Amino acid sequence: MHQELEWIELIAPDMVEIMSRRFTILRNIAWAQPVGRRLLAQTLDTSERVLRTETDFLKKQELIAITKSGMIITSKGQATIQGLAHLMDHLLGLQQMEARLATKLDIARCLIVAGDSDSQPQVVNDMGNIVSATLQTLLPEGENIIAVMGGTTMAAIAKRLNPAISVNRELTFVPARGGIGERIDIQANNVSAQMAENAGGHHRVLYVPEQVSESTYQSLLKEPAVQAVVSLIKQSNAVIHSIGGAMSMAERREMAPEVVKMLQDKRAVSEAFGYFFDEDGQIVYKIPRIGLQLEDLADMDCVLAVAGGASKAKAIAAYMKHAPRQTYLVTDQGAAQQILNE
Repeated sequence: MHQELEWIELIAPDMVEIMSRRFTILRNIAWAQPVGRRLLAQTLDTSERVLRTETDFLKKQELIAITKSGMIITSKGQATIQGLAHLMDHLLGLQQMEARLATKLDIARCLIVAGDSDSQPQVVNDMGNIVSATLQTLLPEGENIIAVMGGTTMAAIAKRLNPAISVNRELTFVPARGGIGERIDIQANNVSAQMAENAGGHHRVLYVPEQVSESTYQSLLKEPAVQAVVSLIKQSNAVIHSIGGAMSMAERREMAPEVVKMLQDKRAVSEAFGYFFDEDGQIVYKIPRIGLQLEDLADMDCVLAVAGGASKAKAIAAYMKHAPRQTYLVTDQGAAQQILNE
């Protein structure tokens, strides 16, 4: 594929440029539809005149339609996006970016989707599709126990899993942690249940809060029902987790004001598995928690970290200083470019 693309660029560099521009416009219309020309021009940082020329062409080809509410994608346009996605990702340089990012973060592999989920929420769906496909590749046949974190990203990813993952596999999804007082739909328990339903597996529930006192923590661990699920979590051979910004996670956890101030004073930028990290990757705070611990990842065969958006760049880079070497990072172009630029 790479050699063919190099030949195309040598003999017709203008064709590559036109294809990339039109495909980017087409995909952004699909993400934001219905969308007006002015808003789309601002999103793509181009002039309305240039955009009008290109959208007129796309309309003539019946790839988009113009409605009173704005531009929308047609079925022909959607099929074109799906058919060209792999080729265009290569043309847009994502594969080269993936290799550079994996080297910089010192992990097994990075998988990058086009776009920036900060401004284009639909990008998370593409990340979910990659997670689903990657699980099919990485999970061995037979029994698999998959620990799952909660959060908005994980809830969106859960919706993109499909039954192909369970072919020749027995899947059990378990929450990687207890609840943290957030919305029910993004709790780890609910996310693991949704993943199990969509992937054709089973799930177990951990009905305990994540943040408890040390004495309560030890007491809960003696409960047979808790012990059974915690034992499963410890046996998991795969984990799917997100990476959060330190301050947003502190807010979600409703942490004490003095702890929040301490995190601010120590310049915490990232959170994962109850650990808070500063920009250099130093651990500045750790929450006693029931569930998967950071050190448990070292022996897992399949570790998938999912986080995107340029705003998450520092959080991702800080956590990755502790990520096990076998980690696969699923992210987007916005976060990847920001990390590489830094």
